[in-house]
Amino acid sequence: MDTMGRHVIAEMWDCNINTLNDMGSIEQIFVNAALKAGAEIREVAFHKFAPQGVSGVVIISESHLTIHSFPEHGYASIDVYTCGDIIDPNVACDFISEALESKKCEKVELPRGMGPVVVPKYSTL
Repeated sequence: MDTMGRHVIAEMWDCNINTLNDMGSIEQIFVNAALKAGAEIREVAFHKFAPQGVSGVVIISESHLTIHSFPEHGYASIDVYTCGDIIDPNVACDFISEALESKKCEKVELPRGMGPVVVPKYSTL
């Protein structure tokens, strides 16, 4: 693939609400997802909101993984963006979906750096 990057955007529904509200667990899931995909981790930053929810980012040499969780809806918004062809963002995304116990995951992969963005039909896991 001749692109500057691959960007997977995922909507994860019916996740484990306790995990979605546990900053430590989410941070570990995202670090493990990055490592599972073969990425090189540079920085990790997560924030726990009151009364609930977590947002965070794992910066990797190849780009980033992010989450915004909404435990009250059993929902997580996930982005996994990798530059080049070496790291498959789907590996990290699928790991996250399984770790969050998502019962429904809709995702779309966008090639980055190829001109106008055309959003393909999403896939459901």
